[in-house]
Amino acid sequence: MSDHWFEPVADHLGPAYLRYSFTKGTTNEVEFLIEQLGLRPGHRVLDVGCGPGRHSHDLARRGMRVVGVDISETFVALARDDAPEGAEFHRADARTLSFDREFDAVISLCQGAFGLVGGGPGADATALDPDGVVLERMAGALVDGGRLAVSAFSAYFQVRYLEDTDDFDAARGVNLETATLTDADGNQIERELWTSCFTPRELRLLVDRAGLELRALYGVTPGRYRADPPSLDVPELLVLARRPGR
Repeated sequence: MSDHWFEPVADHLGPAYLRYSFTKGTTNEVEFLIEQLGLRPGHRVLDVGCGPGRHSHDLARRGMRVVGVDISETFVALARDDAPEGAEFHRADARTLSFDREFDAVISLCQGAFGLVGGGPGADATALDPDGVVLERMAGALVDGGRLAVSAFSAYFQVRYLEDTDDFDAARGVNLETATLTDADGNQIERELWTSCFTPRELRLLVDRAGLELRALYGVTPGRYRADPPSLDVPELLVLARRPGR
């Protein structure tokens, strides 16, 4: 398995990751996805880039059978702690997933995997879109008729609200942020974080290339998922798609 620049970030943050404000909207996000994806108790769900498992835990408590994968062993260990029945977790690289038509739904939220492979050490600068590989792996994990939900940073929002700590690569659509990260004991480090940013049109093309049918594309804010169109003032885009069949 390839190492990734995010692993030492996760190792430092550990449980402090769940103190960040963008992690506080789990209930809203899960309830919206259950409605939009038509999830029911007993459905199998793959959570790609699951982090400490907040979405996986909530889905499992609602009766879904969830497999969460993340490249960070630290986050996988946290996800296993107090995991509800029906949830299991494994360390895996989203770029090399080998699931084949096993899940009723696949999700990747809050840049847990999709959006994190386009920049940083080890990124393939020659690839048309490295994050497209992640999307194709997720598509391959769906049963015929299965549903997918992926969130991504909006390029429109990122460019409009660039901060002094940001360095946006316009040629590749990747934003480099220098961030101060605080662990559970208050220790701080500075780290560089690379995140791919997308336009709605690019996401539609990637969905089509992955062999999926686009169902909806919304503009969302973490913790405030709803069926609103993309706009310049909303930080994320939420893709809902379906694998053809059934």
